[in-house]
Amino acid sequence: MAQWAAEITAADRVSARISNLRLLTAAAAVATAAPIIRGSLDAWWLAMPAAVFLGLVVWHSRLTDRTEQARRRQAWYERGLARIAGTWAGTGPDGKRFLEGNLFAADLDLFGPGSLFQLLDTARTEAGEATLADWLRTGAAPAEIRARQAAIAELAPAIEFRESVAVTASAASSRTSGLLKWASRPDAGFPRGIGIVFAVLGISTTGLLLAAYNGLVDGRLFVLSLVIQLATIARFFRPAAESLLHVDNAARDLTLLQAVLERIETHPYTSPRLVELRASLRPAGAADDTPPSQRIQQLIRLITWLDSTRNQIFAPIALLLMIQFVLAAAIDRWHAKHATAITAWLDAVGEMEAFSALATYAYEHPADPFPEIEEAGPLFEAAGLGHPLIPEGTAIRNDVAFGGHHPHLLLVSGSNMSGKSTLLRAIGVNVVLGLAGAPVRATALRLSPLTLGTSLRIEDSLQAGHSRFYAEILRIRAIVELTRTSSSVVFLLDEMLAGTNSHDRKIGAEAIIRSLVAHGAFGLVTTHDLALADVVPTLGALATNVHFEDRIEDGKMIFDYRMREGVVTHSNALALMRAIGLDV
Repeated sequence: MAQWAAEITAADRVSARISNLRLLTAAAAVATAAPIIRGSLDAWWLAMPAAVFLGLVVWHSRLTDRTEQARRRQAWYERGLARIAGTWAGTGPDGKRFLEGNLFAADLDLFGPGSLFQLLDTARTEAGEATLADWLRTGAAPAEIRARQAAIAELAPAIEFRESVAVTASAASSRTSGLLKWASRPDAGFPRGIGIVFAVLGISTTGLLLAAYNGLVDGRLFVLSLVIQLATIARFFRPAAESLLHVDNAARDLTLLQAVLERIETHPYTSPRLVELRASLRPAGAADDTPPSQRIQQLIRLITWLDSTRNQIFAPIALLLMIQFVLAAAIDRWHAKHATAITAWLDAVGEMEAFSALATYAYEHPADPFPEIEEAGPLFEAAGLGHPLIPEGTAIRNDVAFGGHHPHLLLVSGSNMSGKSTLLRAIGVNVVLGLAGAPVRATALRLSPLTLGTSLRIEDSLQAGHSRFYAEILRIRAIVELTRTSSSVVFLLDEMLAGTNSHDRKIGAEAIIRSLVAHGAFGLVTTHDLALADVVPTLGALATNVHFEDRIEDGKMIFDYRMREGVVTHSNALALMRAIGLDV
């Protein structure tokens, strides 16, 4: 932060001096113009201040670009410090668009304001955000998780590389949809070698025009060549228009893609997953070994030339020389050769940004270990488990284990606000992190590949005509159905069936719990209804009761957020109502 702040301050001082020099140079040019107009000085005297002014403009432009890049780098570290200080919530992309179609994303605050995605996301492209979201929503196989762990561990200390990828991406448009739209279009279908025909026609027509103007050839030759040229333009106007359709939108995305790919291509890697990622940019056996960044740079040059033909002064000359058609044929040829690879290049950028995001998290939380991934399961065994969205200095950690040789069901009773729901979310979020390949908020964690099913934040729906209770049982049904296709379902159920009477709740909850355990699922259920704790003895070693409790000191509720064995022995509901002034 200090380094980039100092560079920005120094650059601002230089910028102010250049501005003053430009003003003085302009004044000198005006002073020189007066005697030139009177005829006492030759006009070439004006060339010196003009040249100096042009040089200052170029210098100022380059300095402005460097200063803007320094500001972006400074902002990158500001964001990092905010994450470490716990003041990041509500800033940056929240990934809310990734919420749909997931059984646990909303319950575990994976996406949305203040979410896990908002904490982790340092990506600057749509592909990067989508890849990170996919990793959070869908756990990987054990071999892939271990490969990701090695890649993240390698990138965590590579601060300058991660900074470079993020800042390079933010320097341009972070939207890549325009590029994908252009890449998915069919080729215009120009005949092979037509670009040379366009160039020959343009040059010959222009040459005959100049020759006829100077009386060197018969003007009818120029007219004949012009007729042939116009006929050719009419024949290939539609393919040329199709070739150039959306190419301007793609150009903005190409600048981003080229810059990030160049960083990925030139950085040395040691972990197999990153080596494989770089190798995927140039498939084995490909005839052209040119790096993708250079291929894209070739297209960017063609588009830059195309932009220059739209200049009002140069446009008539470009039309006569058929430069637009030459460029259209060249762009179409590039599209035919490389458009299908653009998706793979974007995927590679997306994966690198996802790796960089998780590596940034690993670097900023060095005490968070990578979990030990077990092939056999289901298993979740955590020591010192905490919630990554709670500041490390205030989070209370607990040891939690279920599955394997541990109980398959933990029935959690406890007072209001004592930490039951937070425990469920901490388990779920750390499963998500662990199966994505990221470090976890725990002292140690062993887990196997798991399938999450949660019911923690259920709401009624006016649009669907569902009450909260109906919405909850629909969610529970979806979790039960998961057990029919997966042998590693983890259920996290908060206050089961709270929307019905105590008689139906006890019977229904016990039946659901027995069904889940019988199908090999395991997990936690929280409850205020202590009658539900009676189901635990009937399940034997497969289940156990645990609880959170509180105490009252000087009229205040005190919580220690520690999980204990057994069933809670008292409730704080009446005390809480009295504490806020209700006469109960």
